[in-house]
Formats: sequence, C-alpha cells, structure tokens
Amino acid sequence: MPGITEARPDLAARVNGWARRVPEWAIYLAGALPGLWIFWLAATGGLGIDPVKEIEHRLGELGLQFLIGGLAFTPARRFLGLNLIRFRRAVGLLAFAYVSLHLLAWIALDMSFLWSQAAADIVKRPYITMGMAGFLLLLPLAITSNSASIRRMGGANWRKLHKLVYPAALAGGIHYLWLVKAWPLEPFLYLGATILLLALRIRLPQRA
Repeated sequence: MPGITEARPDLAARVNGWARRVPEWAIYLAGALPGLWIFWLAATGGLGIDPVKEIEHRLGELGLQFLIGGLAFTPARRFLGLNLIRFRRAVGLLAFAYVSLHLLAWIALDMSFLWSQAAADIVKRPYITMGMAGFLLLLPLAITSNSASIRRMGGANWRKLHKLVYPAALAGGIHYLWLVKAWPLEPFLYLGATILLLALRIRLPQRA
C-alpha cells in the first residue's frame, strides 16, 4: 500500500527532526519528574498503608522501564528509522539512578541500615540476589558513561563493556518476576519486552 510506505519514512523524518532539537538536559528533567512525584506522594501520605514497599516498588519499576526504553533505541532505528540514539546515555543514567534509589530505599527504609541482615538477605533470597546482580552490572556502565571514558578505553572496548546492559536488564526483569507473590501479568510483560528487544538486536545471516 503506497500510502503507508510513504507515510512511515515521513513520520520517522519528522520525529528525527524533533529529536535533534531536544536538548539532552530536557530528557534528564523529564525523567526526574516521576521520581519527584513519588517523593511528593510519600511526603503527603499518598502511598497507601505500606508506603515503604510502595516507594521501593515504584522506584524499581521506573528503573526497569528506563532500562527497557534504552534497549528499544537500536531496534527503533533499524526497523522504524527512528534515530534517538543521542538520548541513550541520558536514559541509561536515569535507569541507573532509579535502580540505585530502589536499592537505597530497601537498605534505608526496609533494612534500617542493618548491613549484616541486608547481606544475609542478598545471599538467602534469590530475587534479591538477582536484583543485586543487575545493579552491579549497571555500576561500571554508569561510571563510564562519559566521553572521557570512551577516549580512554577506545570505542570498541567501551561498546563491549556496555553490552552488560543486556544481562542487567534480564536480571531486572527476573528480579521483578521472582519478587511478586501472586504472579500478575505485569512482570511477565516487562520480562517479555526485554527478551523481545534483545532478540530484535540479533542480525540473522542473509540468504544469498
């Protein structure tokens, strides 16, 4: 259908043109708003009867959402022609920030900084072990998400290191799935989206 095939490149060109005009700081600002809303709800009693669990859950979910969003950039460029790669660093750092806040909320509000008990739970509870593994995989990526690290490591080595985001996202999805008790649909959707986006990055050999 010629109308559809003509409209898709035109829409992609419009989105790409809009994206070029958006400053990176605007992504950080927009990405911070959900976190500020959570803290506003916490301060005003809007998080229900168990605000600690709600804070942990919402921060962790935001971290996973930003991780999945970062994985979508390459497939979006390959299959839709949308070039949003310049925002990938901001989205990745926002993901790390929310994952870090999720971890901090657990340590401070849930564990009350009882480090020995927290360490015991990390070893004893598989879902916490998986979540901590995801955080540790993200840590070197956050540290090296700057131009100086790219120059120091070289582009090829830097790109290899940043492929750790793949197992980190999977760990986050599994952490969420193992965390819930009633097996609702939402964790399966997040894990399924992660697996799908990773599968779309695979380049199949072309037939002659």
